[in-house]
Amino acid sequence: MTIEFSVKSGSPEKQRTGCVVLPIAAGRKLPRTTQAFDSANEGIIKQFLKKGDIEGECGDSAWLYPSHDTSLCDRVLLVGVGHERDVKLSDFKSINETAANAIEKSGATEAVSFLATLDARQLTLAQMVKNAVLGVTNATYQFKAYKTDVQESKRPLRKFTIAVARRKDLATAETALEQGLAISAGVAQAKDLANSPPNICNPGYLAEQAKDLETRYRKLKTDILDETELEAMGMGAFVAVSKGSAQPGKLIAMKYTGAARTAQPLVFVGKGVTFDTGGISIKPSNAMDEMKFDMGGAASVFGVIVACAELQLPVNVIGIVAAAENMPDGNASRPGDIVKTLSGQTVEILNTDAEGRLVLCDALSYVDKYKPAYVIDIATLTGACIVALGHLASGMLCNDEKLGEALKTAAKQSDDRIWELPLWDEYGETLKSNFADMANIGDRAAGTITAAIFLSRFAKDYCWAHLDIAGTAWKSGKEKGATGRPVPLLMEWILQQIDEQS
Repeated sequence: MTIEFSVKSGSPEKQRTGCVVLPIAAGRKLPRTTQAFDSANEGIIKQFLKKGDIEGECGDSAWLYPSHDTSLCDRVLLVGVGHERDVKLSDFKSINETAANAIEKSGATEAVSFLATLDARQLTLAQMVKNAVLGVTNATYQFKAYKTDVQESKRPLRKFTIAVARRKDLATAETALEQGLAISAGVAQAKDLANSPPNICNPGYLAEQAKDLETRYRKLKTDILDETELEAMGMGAFVAVSKGSAQPGKLIAMKYTGAARTAQPLVFVGKGVTFDTGGISIKPSNAMDEMKFDMGGAASVFGVIVACAELQLPVNVIGIVAAAENMPDGNASRPGDIVKTLSGQTVEILNTDAEGRLVLCDALSYVDKYKPAYVIDIATLTGACIVALGHLASGMLCNDEKLGEALKTAAKQSDDRIWELPLWDEYGETLKSNFADMANIGDRAAGTITAAIFLSRFAKDYCWAHLDIAGTAWKSGKEKGATGRPVPLLMEWILQQIDEQS
């Protein structure tokens, strides 16, 4: 069930709805809109707070059922926000997820939320509206395509209205709402693809999905190169990975044209290894099912294309998906093989489980033909990134300071965090090979950096950044599933690029 979102201005006590969502600050303090509702309803909230059901800490929630003699709404959801003035973007997303989860479990099918009326020093109205949408859609997202016993809620949340304090704020809120909806659509697209099982979501399936998007969006055109064409072009590194599988590799190019055709495009290159056994250097069996998420970078590229097309942005964007399956059959590459890349450089494959950089290096050489303004590759590339940064931040390495700073700014504005690692030449010493121009792995030290150094040798002719999302593309355990990151970060960066040019 798709939720209908809208924005409006108005007072909480005047809302005729199934649910009004009101913030409670730490120490049981009432923010301005909550105070207005309380005053109009004979102090019902202050009386309720004395019972101690909610303290106002971030993540708290409690239900209140006012009398219809004084209130127009059926129920009130009180949500703790912590110290109002100090609410951060991550907190704001969390409290909206809390609200959505609570409403979904109630009988309310519609709600008017006043969480975006908080007086939070660190947040703009646009950020609050945009991330209210992202918080609610994240909380209500479900992937049930392959379940047969799905029982739909009889009264799901159908309408979610975000209230703003002043009528003059509506134009800003409407723009932010549109952006939030488009980004959430992109995040959902990325999640759906990454969550799909690898026996369905293979390189051919990704190509079909790209073609389907072409039929949905007028400004989108898709080109697909098959494995035979890639080999004929000289993509020896890419084919070294894909040839071990019965599923042929594909290079998918999705081209969104929202500006003049002469305008330099923003190019995104996604690692699309739809399942990674490790090849001949086979992985341990524990949690190997999660290697279906090894195409998280490609999934995020799909998400960016969807979000740009939904917003009809005035920019040219090209999404490249290097789609392959890494399998250990008789045609698979071996440790010790030497392959020639599209750039002409040769690579000695010392570990077939370092396959992402092999498909990406040829893709990075390929995109030079588009004369890009910027190129960003996104990949679940190294376990070393998880060791270094855990699951909170994606790793970022960059050959252009301006691009790196812009991505850091976008990360802060979207709360889709990244951390820059150094791209120093000295780290590349461990990639030396006695038999080829370079090896595909170095030693155990600084694995995320040496992987990026490898890629940088194929991205010398343009401004380039590499995002290692190995720790952020999915969650394990009870909440196992794709996160849709870094679609919010990349979309924030694109929107900022457009603002700078306007």
